[in-house]
Amino acid sequence: MSDFAQKIVSEVNADFKKRQEARRPVELNWRLNMNFVMGNQFAQISPKGDIEDDGKQYFWQQREVYNHIAPILETRLAKLSRVKAKATVRPATSDDDDVASASLATKLIDAVCKENDFSAQLSLANTWSEITGSAFFKVTWNTEKGRALDADGLVREGDVSITLCPPFEIFPEDIAITDIDKQSSIMHAKVLTSAEVKRIWKKEVKGGDVNVFSFDNAQVAGGYGYTATVPKMVSEKRDDSVTVIEKYEMPTAEHPNGRLIIVAGDKLLHIGDLPYINGENGKREYPFARQVCIDNLTNFFGTSVVERIIPVQRAYNAVKNRKHEFMNRIAVGVLAVEDGAVDTDSLEEEGLPPGKIVVYRQGSTPPIMLSPSQVPSEFSREEEKLLNEFVMISGVSEVTTYSQVPSNVSSGTAISLLLEQDDTRISLTADSLRDSVKRMGKQILRLYRQFAQVPRVKRITGENGEVEIAAFSASNIDSEDIVFDTLNDIEDTLSARRAMVYDLLKLGLFTDNDGRMPADTKTRLFEILGFGNWENGRSAEEVHRKKALKENLDFENAEITPDIYDDHSMHISEHIKMCVSSKCGKNKELHDRVARHIAKHAQLSALDSGVSELEKRFEQGVENESER
Repeated sequence: MSDFAQKIVSEVNADFKKRQEARRPVELNWRLNMNFVMGNQFAQISPKGDIEDDGKQYFWQQREVYNHIAPILETRLAKLSRVKAKATVRPATSDDDDVASASLATKLIDAVCKENDFSAQLSLANTWSEITGSAFFKVTWNTEKGRALDADGLVREGDVSITLCPPFEIFPEDIAITDIDKQSSIMHAKVLTSAEVKRIWKKEVKGGDVNVFSFDNAQVAGGYGYTATVPKMVSEKRDDSVTVIEKYEMPTAEHPNGRLIIVAGDKLLHIGDLPYINGENGKREYPFARQVCIDNLTNFFGTSVVERIIPVQRAYNAVKNRKHEFMNRIAVGVLAVEDGAVDTDSLEEEGLPPGKIVVYRQGSTPPIMLSPSQVPSEFSREEEKLLNEFVMISGVSEVTTYSQVPSNVSSGTAISLLLEQDDTRISLTADSLRDSVKRMGKQILRLYRQFAQVPRVKRITGENGEVEIAAFSASNIDSEDIVFDTLNDIEDTLSARRAMVYDLLKLGLFTDNDGRMPADTKTRLFEILGFGNWENGRSAEEVHRKKALKENLDFENAEITPDIYDDHSMHISEHIKMCVSSKCGKNKELHDRVARHIAKHAQLSALDSGVSELEKRFEQGVENESER
């Protein structure tokens, strides 16, 4: 390896260790959060910089776990799963070309998300975000995907790849800068085997033992007379592995296109410009999208709700355990024995079971049970206060967490307000989710614009669920203004949606002037009401309209002859829109081609009208003859 490469590797490794140390306190909090969610709730951050547990101080000490964090987390994840992550691309203008481009872009984003199983990745990202406070998506161009371009399948056309990156893999340059685009550089570190490194980068790297996190059971809970095990996070070594560090540097005066350096162990795997033109105005930016639970103004990584609940959970466990210890003393009892009066070893081992004969020294006082007192009421009051603090801090009320209405609430309006407050608190997390999806959508379109220079074919899903094969290239992707159909996904339950649709139907907002409802509107209403597409067979009007729109795209390449079975009036209407568009205004040859096609439709329409008139006259003549 050259001196230059060795220098780059040394600099990257030294920078990586520096960022590890800067992020260590935050990482310890993440590990503590994960332990509490799993049930290891007697864990704490030790002065040595690790997660440890002191164990029981007395053999009789009650150390049971009453996990309220897990159901709160499950409730928040269930609410976030209702957020619709499907993005829609808005056309730049009302021109037919822009509308078609926006429709194609929307379908491309949807197709890429389905191919990468984005719904499952998003569910996992929500879990990472809720526990640690942050999750990251990486949008890249994978040259191993797509159709094969040679007989052996070694060369492929490539396609977009979406990868979920846990926060443990991301190392910013300055942890105090919250905006991902304002970071001078970002490192993505992941553990791979030496065989995987050779397959991807075609270079031999010596593997070794690398510490990674895993799960194990620990006997840290339990009570008087029994021991319970809970899962916890531990560190284990992975054999024949190496840490691969990808360092992304933003464009500078020295490197106008930015720089990407990939290092594995002591070897330089790659150095070059930032590979993707995925920013605004043709700039090169990071291929990452960040999702947070709650924004942290002083830290690049977000704040988790779990982190806020941990002190309350500790206090709740302490109150419940001290309360049960008090009840153990009442149930088991405490004996008072005069010194030397009885065999204390036998009494300690067996206690005072029914029918036991207690032999004590003559003239001494027999063993007696100390009179038990009642459990102090302060325990119950403190327990109730802590339960209310769970609700206040997490923003999740009893209605959603425990599926029950509070005992002091009987009004339907009050229950609705409680649900609305829950939705309001979690809407901040939902907004961050939408922002990350919007950023990913833009990067997907920009990657296609960069790499899909030659025409290619994509299997996409149509509006009614049918599979379509679309041919496109970079020139067909112009729009990237991404919006969402609704911003009220969490509150938009199925029952509320149906009630709203029924009200709009009563007002007649879905019918035309003649009181009729178009077939496509009826199909769309079935989908909104949650019944799926009941009209499985597409209406003839929809099929003819899509055929006319496809012909509008094909006019640029060749003349098209109308078919006699076409719906001529609908075709003429769609082709006239094409004829008066700016595209035909700039291209006279295209304009004349569309105009000739419209004329042929008009001729066939007139012919059909004449045949229909002859058929009517013939039928009328037959009826008159039969009457005679």
